[in-house]
Amino acid sequence: MKPMARTGRHDLSASPVWATLPPMPRRPALPAPDPQPPLCLKQHLCFALYAASNQMTRLARPMLDELGLTYPQYLVMLVLWEHGTRTVGEIGEALLLDSGTLTPLLKRMEANGLLARRRDPEDERRVRVALSPRGRVLKQRAAGLPSYMRCQVELPPARMDQLRDQLLALVEAMHPRAAD
Repeated sequence: MKPMARTGRHDLSASPVWATLPPMPRRPALPAPDPQPPLCLKQHLCFALYAASNQMTRLARPMLDELGLTYPQYLVMLVLWEHGTRTVGEIGEALLLDSGTLTPLLKRMEANGLLARRRDPEDERRVRVALSPRGRVLKQRAAGLPSYMRCQVELPPARMDQLRDQLLALVEAMHPRAAD
C-alpha cells in the first residue's frame, strides 16, 4: 500500500484485499420529516370531531329554533320519543351525560312544558321522566329534522351512514366499561 502524501493514511482502494470485500451496506434512510407536525391542529381527531359537531349543531339550529329546542334538549326528546318514560340515569346513559349536567336541562324542559319528572314510587332515589302531551305533539313537528340535516351536508347518504357508524364505533371504543 502506498501512503498518501498529506494525511499519512493509506489508499485502501489499491489493495487487492479491499477489492474482494462486499460493499458496505448503506444505512437506512431516515424517515422523511412529517409534513404536518403532531401539534398541527388539523392532525388532531378531537379537533375534527369538535369542528364537525359545532357545524352540525349550527346547521340544525334554524329548525331547532322553530321547535323551541336547544340541541341537548332535542337529544333528550329523541330518547323519550324512542323509549318512552325513562329514569334520569337511563337518559344520562343514553346520552353519555352525568346527572349533574342532565338535571338542570330536564328542569328547564319541564318548566317549558315538554316533560314531567316524578320520583319513582318504588325507589325514591330514582326520578322518572315522561313526555308531556306537548312533548308528544312536538314529535310530529320534529320528524323532518333528520332529512333536513341530510340535505345540508354534501355527502351521499351511504357515506353519511358509514361515517355515523364509524363515529359510533369510536364512541363505543372510548366508553369506559362497567366493572363485571
